[in-house]
Amino acid sequence: MAAGGQGMMAGGRGARPRAAWRLGRMLASVPASVAIYLLVMAIIVEAALQGARAMGYNWQWYRIPKYFYTLDEAGLTLGPIPHGLAGTLALSASAFALALLFGLIIALLRLSDLIVGRAVAVVLLEVVRNTPLLVLLYLFYYVLGPIFGLDRYSASIACLAVFHAALISEIFRAGINSVARGQWEAALAIGMTRAQVYRDIVLPQSVRFMLPPMTGEVVHMIKSSAIVSVIAVAELTTIGRNIISDTYMSFEIWFTIAAVYMVVTLAISAFATFLERRHRVHD
Repeated sequence: MAAGGQGMMAGGRGARPRAAWRLGRMLASVPASVAIYLLVMAIIVEAALQGARAMGYNWQWYRIPKYFYTLDEAGLTLGPIPHGLAGTLALSASAFALALLFGLIIALLRLSDLIVGRAVAVVLLEVVRNTPLLVLLYLFYYVLGPIFGLDRYSASIACLAVFHAALISEIFRAGINSVARGQWEAALAIGMTRAQVYRDIVLPQSVRFMLPPMTGEVVHMIKSSAIVSVIAVAELTTIGRNIISDTYMSFEIWFTIAAVYMVVTLAISAFATFLERRHRVHD
């Protein structure tokens, strides 16, 4: 009897982990994940609707389509939101291109044998990383703008480029360091210069390591570009604020603007995932 009781207890203890394992697998499945996501989103939407009803808000979603497009006898005309999105993408693309250049230069300075170069890179990184983006934007627009003749658009691009260059430089440095040191030594041994090693060996191999965090920086750039609305640069957030000031539709416009940002960032993430799979290297 004692042996039988111990067997039943052991069987009960073994059944509980198996049940928990099955429950974990079920919750991790795609249908369960989608169901949980939809449930959470439904709760959030219902909470927002309850809050709006409590404050007596009058939803006017029927007015939103005209801010995307109008269709009349003259044809299809894009509204202010697509124009604002185009401004955001152009601003982000320009700033990101400069950030890539600045970030690569900073990373190379940190990895160089020049003491002065390393010191300059470290000081620049510490200053930029420990300064809030809003303060940095005011510094570029109100202080450096009059000195160097920068308008608000140029100051916004320069500010975003410098801020993200500090982050991108760390991505470059980590990607470069991920390449085996033996490849450096072999390339230098056959007479290649450091520039040729970087261009032909190191940077092409480090792409697969840098792609995921670099995608995050692209998304971060698009989201942080919204801050330039405080100096009235024409982009998506500024357009949303202008529409709200004319219509007082705060909830509808901000939900719409957030949805547009989300669609853009999800599309970028999906494209980056495709690139990762294409450039994946199997050891």
